[in-house]
Amino acid sequence: MSRIGRKLVHIPNGVSITKESDGSIAVKGPKGTLKLMPHELVDIEIKEDGVSVTRKNNEKLAKSLHGLTRSKINNMVKGVSEGFQKSLEIIGVGFRVQLQGKKLVLNLGYSHPINYPIPEGITIEIDAEKKTLFTVKGIDKELVGHSSAIIRGFKKPEPYKGKGIKYLDEHIRRKAGKTAASAGGGGAA
Repeated sequence: MSRIGRKLVHIPNGVSITKESDGSIAVKGPKGTLKLMPHELVDIEIKEDGVSVTRKNNEKLAKSLHGLTRSKINNMVKGVSEGFQKSLEIIGVGFRVQLQGKKLVLNLGYSHPINYPIPEGITIEIDAEKKTLFTVKGIDKELVGHSSAIIRGFKKPEPYKGKGIKYLDEHIRRKAGKTAASAGGGGAA
């Protein structure tokens, strides 16, 4: 049996979980509402102390969906009560980020600025002191991670100077560049 799937999802104060008429699960909290349509191979039971997830059989697909469904419900509960965030940093001379309405404008050394439309349910905050630092926030963990990955993908950090967009807690392995005229080099004589 799945170790993660067996765990009970505890419901904090201020969060309510209900089963809708169409079979979906609705999680409501102080930050908003999220819905999940569970697969037919898993059963969800809502109790007063928490939510338990069980599988209907021992097929491989049912086993894999057991822990996944429990994790998704747990992330929904955490999202509507606390929310999720990812911090990103832009490194490079002349690289800038700014908000213009509902889009993020990134100047990353290309010949044109990159306009990223901010998805519904996501807010982006730029640090007032350090203009190269910004945070992607939201209640849906998948959407926050996906939006952050798209933004990072516009200019991934390169290993020589570290220029690009990186997560704040990410460590970039640096490589040594070419040395000018090495001691035993095979340069032109």
